[in-house]
Amino acid sequence: MQTLQHTTEFEVKFSEADPLGIVWHGHYIRYFEDGREAFGKEYGLKYLDFYRHDIVVPIVNITCDYKRILRYGHKVRLVTTYKDVASAKLLFDYAAYDAKTGEQVATGSSVQVFMQRESLELMLYLPQFMIDWKKQWLK
Repeated sequence: MQTLQHTTEFEVKFSEADPLGIVWHGHYIRYFEDGREAFGKEYGLKYLDFYRHDIVVPIVNITCDYKRILRYGHKVRLVTTYKDVASAKLLFDYAAYDAKTGEQVATGSSVQVFMQRESLELMLYLPQFMIDWKKQWLK
């Protein structure tokens, strides 16, 4: 299986922490989304690109395995990995690390499907622009 990776770093914001300074668990899912957006910017696969092709890509499954807590002020390194599959879906894996210590703080994965933007009909085959994108980036 071919993969593409993108790494991004960010600092945990004050608004993401509870009164004890610990990041609320739901923010990890948002970090994964930020990772997908950064991946899309790097590899020319942004949500607006799908939208321009009259396609939406909703998440149908997402997981997060928490390993260590994050606190306000921590710097996080997030590795987002696109996993190529033949079916009409997008698979991503995530690994988050404390950028200072290198300790893994979370892992996860997500599955997105292709749907027609207006009818919300599930697409059973890859759209042509996605086939072209794969030819460009997956050699």
